[in-house]
Amino acid sequence: MHEIFQGTSVIAMVSLARAADAVPLASALLRGGLRVIEVSLRTPEATAAIQAIGRHLPDAVVGAGAVLTGADVTRAVEAGARFLASPGLTPDLVAAGLGSDLPYLPGAVTPSEVIAAREHGFSLLKFFPAAASGGTEALRQLAPVFPGIAFCPTGGVDGETASGYLALPNVPLVGGGWMAPAEAIAAGDWAGIEERARRACRLRPH
Repeated sequence: MHEIFQGTSVIAMVSLARAADAVPLASALLRGGLRVIEVSLRTPEATAAIQAIGRHLPDAVVGAGAVLTGADVTRAVEAGARFLASPGLTPDLVAAGLGSDLPYLPGAVTPSEVIAAREHGFSLLKFFPAAASGGTEALRQLAPVFPGIAFCPTGGVDGETASGYLALPNVPLVGGGWMAPAEAIAAGDWAGIEERARRACRLRPH
């Protein structure tokens, strides 16, 4: 997990209605400097998109997001995902994620969820939905209670708020899709996506 995310401050989170958009989108993100791409499994084309990116763009680190079940873990592994991410965690999902041998980023927002994740050996957690769960103030209060636990906030994080999260001592990276909104993907605005990715790539933890 740390090897994949080393030097990464922003994970590009994308949802693709058409697998045909996967390679040009990922290429634009790579040109902008974002190499870690999380493809949401919420669409029927997601696994085909992960396969296409992995096949054609070996420099991209493509993972599967919105992993909710053991079946999702299987789909992601078969598609060639290089990491898994979930918005929460359950015992069955944790077992499937750990059993996949892929780096796995489960979600936790409450103290009880963080404790449960820590008991399974996780030290990096997704914090989703960040904005609706207290945002930077919630993470600031979790920091002294859970030393050694880091978070990747997603959900409501954008180019305006990302720097505030990255200023926190327990936030080494954030995730969001503001650099590749659905309308830009649908329009094939790869230049615009590349430019927003380039700006996102300049964000760094403090």
